[in-house]
Amino acid sequence: MTLETTSPEHHGPVEDVEVRGHIIDSLILPKVLDCITTAGGSFRIKHITIGQERSDPSFALVEVRADTEDALQAILGQIADHGAITTSGSDCRLVEADIVGAFPEGFYSTTNQETEIRLDGKWHSVAEQEMDCGITVDPKTNAARCVAMSDVALGMPIVVGHAGTRVFPLERAQQDHAFAFMNSAVSTEKPKGVVIRQIAQLLFDNRNGPGKSLLVGGPAIVHTGSGVLVSELIRGGYIHKLFAGNALATHDIEQAMFGTSLGVNISEGSLADAGHEHHLRAINRIRRLGSIKAGVEQGAIKSGIMYECVKNNVDFILSGSIRDDGPLPDVITDALENQRLMRAAIRDVTFCLMIATTLHSIAVGNLLPASVKVVCVDINPSTVIKLNDRGSFQTVGLVTDVEPFLRALVSEVKRLEENK
Repeated sequence: MTLETTSPEHHGPVEDVEVRGHIIDSLILPKVLDCITTAGGSFRIKHITIGQERSDPSFALVEVRADTEDALQAILGQIADHGAITTSGSDCRLVEADIVGAFPEGFYSTTNQETEIRLDGKWHSVAEQEMDCGITVDPKTNAARCVAMSDVALGMPIVVGHAGTRVFPLERAQQDHAFAFMNSAVSTEKPKGVVIRQIAQLLFDNRNGPGKSLLVGGPAIVHTGSGVLVSELIRGGYIHKLFAGNALATHDIEQAMFGTSLGVNISEGSLADAGHEHHLRAINRIRRLGSIKAGVEQGAIKSGIMYECVKNNVDFILSGSIRDDGPLPDVITDALENQRLMRAAIRDVTFCLMIATTLHSIAVGNLLPASVKVVCVDINPSTVIKLNDRGSFQTVGLVTDVEPFLRALVSEVKRLEENK
């Protein structure tokens, strides 16, 4: 279908943009038009072609208008994040960083979606896609990648402005059928059994394929007695990487040594005598041995999540905070170093399961490209809402208690193993 529209004569600055792909069913075109009007501009759809089948792409040529050139450029910058590309066809602008650890003014701020930049008339993919970064270019190869502000070096070429950049929004048609079922709506009434089966299938596929599964876990996993369930998933090869804080590792090791978590007997739910000291004694014992791995190898840790990580070669990154006791010797207390290590570790991750940890989930969500499937499980729906608000819109939220979820998940992966 082709549609021509007209509008009253306009005398301000004008720019034509193209929007391509599944722009109707993914609501990309309405988002672009809403951005234009919300920012005080106006538009005229000069040409639109709508795909007839669900798999057919659509196309729209939109004339964007504003009262001033600055206002027009601001609008073009906003809609570029939704895949609207100017038809003028200019290359991107590069400016060398004049200060270590800071971008030039007007730098292009990245999203978590697939991005390309134009150099010498050719489009180049941006590697290591991540939100809230800049883009740097290797002068010798024209290879482009995202770079964090803290990693900017003096003289590093940085993309400035939106000219010569384009974004490819994640479209509904690009999602596989299983994950598309679990839309990002947050609800306590979601059919949890169906969703858990889909999560189990994703973990199962990653175990038997090239994809990698990341678990971002909070200490509630241990407090609720769910550590044995996570341990079972690790032994089964379903978890390839673990991101957590000092608390999860500490209370997991406390349970392995004393049978308690926060001084509470896991098996009975009763307070242990002097139980409030157990987590400190666990930390101290591991600090004396030098590392969690040494604790496993020397028999001080004989069970639990961290034990299984060591035994099954699952990489883990433990991030420190100002609240930490100890901390454990493996905990990294430099926040920027944590970012760098996590940024490197998520490059081959294709599925991320976040369980009961608000701040850690948001931190990891900031690092993940939109192409990585994310499921966030928490009793508090605000965790998922915050992830979506921060831009991790690909996140599926499941509002439920940790232990029933993990018990059902383990049951589902076992069923898949039996039926393979």
